[in-house]
Amino acid sequence: MVGMRDVAKEAGVSLSTVSLVVNDTGYVSHDMRDRVAAAMKKLDYIPNELARNFYRDRTDMIGVIVPTITHPFFSTLAAALQHELAGKGYRTLLCSQADTEAGEAEYVDMLQRHMMDGIIMAAHTSHDPDYWTSIGRPVVAFDRYLGAGIPSIGSDHVHGGQLIAQQLIRTGARHVVSIGGPRSQFHDLPAQGSRSPQGSQGSQDSQLTQLSQSTQAGQSRQIRAKAGVGASVSGASNGSDSVDTTFPTVRYYLTLERELSQAAIRYDYIEVGEVYDVQGYPRIAHEIFERFPDVDAIVGSDVSAAYCIQEALRRGRRIPDELQIIAYDGSYLADAAGMRITAIRQDFAMIAKLASERIIAEIGKSETGKATRAATSGQSSGAMRRDGAAAPASPGEDGTEERPDVRPQSALVPVQLRLGETTRG
Repeated sequence: MVGMRDVAKEAGVSLSTVSLVVNDTGYVSHDMRDRVAAAMKKLDYIPNELARNFYRDRTDMIGVIVPTITHPFFSTLAAALQHELAGKGYRTLLCSQADTEAGEAEYVDMLQRHMMDGIIMAAHTSHDPDYWTSIGRPVVAFDRYLGAGIPSIGSDHVHGGQLIAQQLIRTGARHVVSIGGPRSQFHDLPAQGSRSPQGSQGSQDSQLTQLSQSTQAGQSRQIRAKAGVGASVSGASNGSDSVDTTFPTVRYYLTLERELSQAAIRYDYIEVGEVYDVQGYPRIAHEIFERFPDVDAIVGSDVSAAYCIQEALRRGRRIPDELQIIAYDGSYLADAAGMRITAIRQDFAMIAKLASERIIAEIGKSETGKATRAATSGQSSGAMRRDGAAAPASPGEDGTEERPDVRPQSALVPVQLRLGETTRG
């Protein structure tokens, strides 16, 4: 088996020079580098990836955690992330929570054991913020709040809610039904520590819960009071709204609910099961028309919207004359439902670009920190006062953290309303 010593002999250079070239560390002249590369090619030398990763303390591997790859939104997002990361020299290790018993914990363990360089977390989590902030390794969140100091990339859902409301108000909608995930996610931080693990609510997935208008109105006032969602929508769109949730996507529901309420348009929210409960979507479509025969507008994910179109056509409802349908996501499915669905389009390419750039930046910061710690390893690890006592901790270092009611995301990606055949005007 050809080794680095053979390459060094063939190239007429030292073993250390070959090591620098193989591991891409340190300075090697262009001439030397070319000689080593030519020798490697001639001898068909294949570097030991495991040894190289150990030497560099890098794997060039990034984990991407999604709830499920069966959902069009997350399969499209995963593909966009893989494409973007590959262009930057990283490989993607995909974790579908619905298809692994250990969920994200297995991938977090791999990250802590340096089997990957970072994680992009794009799934709901039952772990509280302390879990994520204690990892101490590069993590970037997509459309969720994981903990203080963890960057979060997301779409501008407040603007998404505004665009839907404006379209429905302008076209004379009278009764709007919105389909979404568990309403508990709208304000999950206070009770998050006591929540059951992700996926334990499987027995409840088939229960389609419709909040009555009066109950919802009371909850809505409560949520808006906590969230600071009031007269200034523009402030919310800039990320300054305060929402007691780990799930920023709820901002589109809250905004839509508020805008329609102010326009005196009836609004009902229907809970479907977890996002990986694919069987729940056709059931919810049937349930809507049974419960609300006067519904004239439906808003939901691309999957929900597609099933609602099928159910409406089976019942002889004319789209868009009698019934308008708006999808939220704008994945490929919005064009494959038999009608081109009017949709709020999330920019998958931009989301992937920003998320990949941010995780790579976090990896760079982590490596810089390791180098700094190594350079100062001989010094005391804690700052000391002249009297020998430890210096006071800076805010947050003592483990006590003021509850983060205001959590602006690191980057908000604009959304667009793409008109199709399922709305009027």
